[in-house]
Amino acid sequence: PPLVCCPLCQDSILEPLCFPERPACSCSAVGVQSGGAELLVCLFCSESVPTQQKDALLRHLLLEHKLVIADVKLIADLAKYLLYWKGRFMEQSLTDFCSVIKTNSTGPVEKQEEYFLLCDVLPEDRLFREKLQQKRLEEVLEQQQREREDSSFHRLCMFCSEEFTGNRSSMLNHMAREHSFSIGLPDNIVYCDQFLDTLQDKLDNLQCLYCEKTFRDKTTLKDHMRKKAHRRINANNHEYDRFYVINYLELGKTWEEVQSEDDRELVEDEDDDWSDWRAHPLSAVCLFCEHQSETMEQIYTHMKESHGFDLHRLKTELNLKFYQQVKLVNFIRRQIHQSRCYGCQQAFDCRADVLRHLEAEGHMMALPEASAWDQPQYYFPTYENDALLCTLSDSEEDETDTTEHSEDVPVIAEDISNLRDIRQSSVLDQLLRSRASCS
Repeated sequence: PPLVCCPLCQDSILEPLCFPERPACSCSAVGVQSGGAELLVCLFCSESVPTQQKDALLRHLLLEHKLVIADVKLIADLAKYLLYWKGRFMEQSLTDFCSVIKTNSTGPVEKQEEYFLLCDVLPEDRLFREKLQQKRLEEVLEQQQREREDSSFHRLCMFCSEEFTGNRSSMLNHMAREHSFSIGLPDNIVYCDQFLDTLQDKLDNLQCLYCEKTFRDKTTLKDHMRKKAHRRINANNHEYDRFYVINYLELGKTWEEVQSEDDRELVEDEDDDWSDWRAHPLSAVCLFCEHQSETMEQIYTHMKESHGFDLHRLKTELNLKFYQQVKLVNFIRRQIHQSRCYGCQQAFDCRADVLRHLEAEGHMMALPEASAWDQPQYYFPTYENDALLCTLSDSEEDETDTTEHSEDVPVIAEDISNLRDIRQSSVLDQLLRSRASCS
């Protein structure tokens, strides 16, 4: 029978910013098929379908030949897989490879049916799936390497039309830094041009990248994505799976399964030797550009030599305590993010114009009055993964006598689950109780 497809605003920061992370170790996951022009052939007859009509072929195998292939979505190259087993079935009997499943086994013999299951419990099937997986991984890594070495990249940012040439990572980092839109670490992405084309098509069609709703115009779409914090992609949309290297690394796992793995399931061994363990170093980002350094001294030296900004000197001259340094760093981060000079408050069109102004006017070390930046709002990081904040220290005077020069800094819990307990243990409550007992 013929095959039929199965019915199958710039001045505000309303959400946390996040620096693009440095490339990290890739996690493991299953291979993901990419679309192609190859045909999928039936294992028993002359029928074939394009790769996009995979479900139609699986339905045909089930209804016409009583065959079920287990975990089809985990097969790296279904076309080659089907060709391999078509040849093997011509050489040997189907029952030599497949488990036999009887339906209605307790009923009359004439109503019983036999179905065949082809799965990786069979060592030959498992080995061939692993071979296809390895081949696909090699192809993906070669493609990724070509993209890294390709200097012909030329594209406009999807959100501000800024032009980028050369390495693709510059555009990805720009979108993450300037627009709080990150599709992942550049070194974890493959087929990057196709990925960006897919996202651009959705935006051109006025579709939100996260909830995938369609809007009447670009302004409405932009406001929606900003207000709803939808400046991200929908992780449940498997259309994006093929663009992440994580989905090609380990046979038998999807990226969701990798992320949901619980370390508590690992067997604890008290005798484990952790002496060779090395933590990933913190990577601090310059206050003014995208330069990153793995040591704090390097980033301080870079800011001093490249931008004329000496944070150590400011700390000493102004006798800045720890939380004042925190507020100052967050204040400068926010002003630079908003393309505004923190010294004179002049606004510019882009970060590059701000930097030129700061250097030309000598405003790098020209801080405004403390009342402008010594505000409670700047206790909160502008960038939630700002490693520079982790390295700040008290002034020498504070280090010698922390009790005399401490600030009354509020400590705000991330999760206030029981306000009654907090109220009962508050200082005010204790004072009121003490006063009542005295009276």
